[in-house]
Amino acid sequence: MIQFKRLDHVLVSIPEQKTEDARTFYTQVLGLTEIPGTHPGGAIWFEIADIQLHLREEAGASYSLRHPAFEVVDLDAARQELDQKGVEITYSSDIDGRRRFFIRDPFGNRMEFIEYDI
Repeated sequence: MIQFKRLDHVLVSIPEQKTEDARTFYTQVLGLTEIPGTHPGGAIWFEIADIQLHLREEAGASYSLRHPAFEVVDLDAARQELDQKGVEITYSSDIDGRRRFFIRDPFGNRMEFIEYDI
């Protein structure tokens, strides 16, 4: 049996020639800290809580429902911050014991923000 320890990172594809636009969105809109360095495939890496978010240019990226889900401390504050920055927020079906919403980055990548009820 595999004994998983934790999620280490998520890789999200961005269109070719959009690394600088992605860097701006993920640092200025989402407030993530970039991890400096030369990373495989020309990727840019960010710290997000105790995992890493990797972004890499890829041809033929598609508009999909696939997404990472990020647990946040205060969902209402996150929603307000994103709304103030002009990020469109959408909702999906309800899940007992948690509240959530979705955004898409400028390249169509879907992300879920979630807060568990205490």
